[in-house]
Amino acid sequence: MTFSAFLVQLLNGLAGASSLFLVAAGLSLIFGVTRIVNFAHGSFYMLGVYLAVALTGKLGAGIGFWPSVLLAALAVGLIGAVVEVLLLRRIYRAPELFQLLATFALVLVIKDAALWLWGAEDLLGPRAPGLAGSIEILGRRFPTYDLLLIAIGPAVLGLLTLLLTRTRWGTLVRAATQDREMVGALGVNQAVLFTSVFALGALLAGLGGALQVPREPASLHLDLLTIGDAFVVVVVGGMGSIPGAYVAALLIAEIKALCIGIGTVQIGGIDFSFSKLTLVVEFLVMAVVLVVRPWGLMGRPQGVSRNAGAAEAPLRPADQRLKVAGLVLLIVLLALPWWGANMPYATVLAIDLLTAALFAASLHFIMGPAGMHSFGHAAYFGLGAYGAALLMLRLQLPMELALVVAPLVAALGALVVGWFSVRLTGVYLAMLTLAFAQIVWSVTFQWDDFTGGSNGLTGVWPAAWLGDKSAYYLLVLITVALAGWALRRIVFSPFGYAMRAGRDSPLRSDAIGIDVKRVQWVAFVIAALFAGLAGALYAFSKGSISPDSMHVGKSVDGLVMVLLGGVQTLAGPWVGAVTFTWLQDSIARNTEYWRALLGGVILLLVLAFPMGLAGWVRLRYERWVIR
Repeated sequence: MTFSAFLVQLLNGLAGASSLFLVAAGLSLIFGVTRIVNFAHGSFYMLGVYLAVALTGKLGAGIGFWPSVLLAALAVGLIGAVVEVLLLRRIYRAPELFQLLATFALVLVIKDAALWLWGAEDLLGPRAPGLAGSIEILGRRFPTYDLLLIAIGPAVLGLLTLLLTRTRWGTLVRAATQDREMVGALGVNQAVLFTSVFALGALLAGLGGALQVPREPASLHLDLLTIGDAFVVVVVGGMGSIPGAYVAALLIAEIKALCIGIGTVQIGGIDFSFSKLTLVVEFLVMAVVLVVRPWGLMGRPQGVSRNAGAAEAPLRPADQRLKVAGLVLLIVLLALPWWGANMPYATVLAIDLLTAALFAASLHFIMGPAGMHSFGHAAYFGLGAYGAALLMLRLQLPMELALVVAPLVAALGALVVGWFSVRLTGVYLAMLTLAFAQIVWSVTFQWDDFTGGSNGLTGVWPAAWLGDKSAYYLLVLITVALAGWALRRIVFSPFGYAMRAGRDSPLRSDAIGIDVKRVQWVAFVIAALFAGLAGALYAFSKGSISPDSMHVGKSVDGLVMVLLGGVQTLAGPWVGAVTFTWLQDSIARNTEYWRALLGGVILLLVLAFPMGLAGWVRLRYERWVIR
């Protein structure tokens, strides 16, 4: 790479960093004050792009360009304020991860709203007036508009710094970031503070999107593409640190730009494609930073929560009535192939429901009893699925043996990842699991010769004696039932009590001799083992497997299942998985705007059942039994 090409790539990185910083700064503000993991933040960015394109079409691409950008950002900020007042304010007392479920539902609603308003085709915006050309830098052309973007990042950083350090509002925001309970105790109106912070964060995301109109088209995929990068920047920089977000945005954008500039090089006779690293390089950076400095480059170690040591309501074994109900349900499920002989799709759907339920139960095992949050649990589902497929196709193992060995592949992956992950807590732990999961997904996606790359693997069918869907359904049902029984036995074993003790009070657990981190590590591996089993069953049911099975979207689906059912009950993930998968299947087959309808249903459930579906049923059942 020549010096001029190197310099141009650095400038490209600076331009990309400015837009990324605007989105990440808003996300950092929102999380720092409200503690909400806002999955809808990427949707605000997407709305900024769409609104800017629409407004420039109305006001004109000339003199109306800059007013359109500002109006789009203000409109997104207003939408953010409305969302906070009408929805999030009602669930602030709910568990923090339950709020994530609400913002995920917003992603679905906003995506289909954009689809309804602007259609499925990408929309191209106009060039910025007076900045449509380029300038020459050492013999290479560089867009003039990108020079403006390079200047906007530091300018916004300076304005935010002044706002946060020179105003009373900024002082309250910084205080809430450090200790929001104390700010409320001092008489500050938290409702107004939260709304203003959320509106400003949404405005910054909308501004970041609107400024990208001359550089990229408005697309329905921008929401999820943006939120992943924004989360990485916030975590690498340090939660709640605006300067940290800018430094992290610079670091990641420059590394990605350099990977593109280097391209493919030959080392020792082997071709290495650095450009392919752009799919995962930000997650590699995040993994390294969190392992070395768990609180980010410019963040601070998380303080002990004022609620530390407050144990959740203890889990209780099912009473006789519930055991009888469970047995009746199992008998009904065993009879399904005969009852549904004329409805073959019912058997196929039942297999999907069972594998989804086992996947959700394995995630709940570390989220509920162990108190660890994972945003990358799909990696182990995918490792189990690919393990089963590769054992059959590459090593020619029989299906039965591949089904037994495949979960061990997932457990082996968790053995390595868990050793690093359990040393962190809270959102940092969750983001490190996401980083490792995206690394696994990237390797699978690009290793064409071994994993089939983006096309995946086909021909992964069960043994001949399981060729009939009804026979395979019975195998899945029995396997999932035994796996669920095993997870329940572990929870009520001495190891399970040690898990819950470490979750409720790590210091007290350590004082009585429990090695909390080792217990969490083992729990992490056990959860991955059962997730791998679910993945293997899924692969054989479909006859194929693709990288989508371990993408972040699959992990988000697992989180939604657990939270929808309720974290505080062992039945929660099973109820949530069945409800979510059935809703997704039935709604998607009946309307083009199934995401909005599904998101609306989830929002209603969030507002009506803040403890989750199973949690609400348990509460009603306990009251009925007491009466």
